[in-house]
Amino acid sequence: MKSTGITAVFLAGVLALCGPAAAGPVTVPLATDLPAEAREAAARRVPILILFSQPECGYCELVKEEFLRPMIRSGEYEDKVLIRRVELGTYDTLLDFDGGEVEADEFAHRYGASLTPTVVFLDADGRPLAPNLVGVVAVDFYGGDLDARIDEARARLHAARLGRR
Repeated sequence: MKSTGITAVFLAGVLALCGPAAAGPVTVPLATDLPAEAREAAARRVPILILFSQPECGYCELVKEEFLRPMIRSGEYEDKVLIRRVELGTYDTLLDFDGGEVEADEFAHRYGASLTPTVVFLDADGRPLAPNLVGVVAVDFYGGDLDARIDEARARLHAARLGRR
């Protein structure tokens, strides 16, 4: 009987450590309906982070696998940022902030995302909140740069909400 109790405690600990990762694979969701993304971001009071990437881009995969997926998996960014991605060079269209359709490449051009990976930080109206994070200059510093831009975007979003834009 004693070993059953120990086993239950052990299993509870393992499940706690696995957390969201045990629930299945984590992906960086595609941005397909920006009005819906904007409503979610506004309800959560967080900026929208969009990764512009393209197939066969090794650095894009690095950003997704080493930074964005772990951020989503950890749950620590739920109250900080809404994370989405837009794939370029695929002829995909998405619903723009104004409700009209826009090609992914045209949408990227609007935000100066001609190189991939580029990460932009937007408010619920599609206005930039922090400078774009373009490319991967140094992997060791990328996470810190990403966090700094998220913090800047959040600060500007909160300042705008208070009327200090």
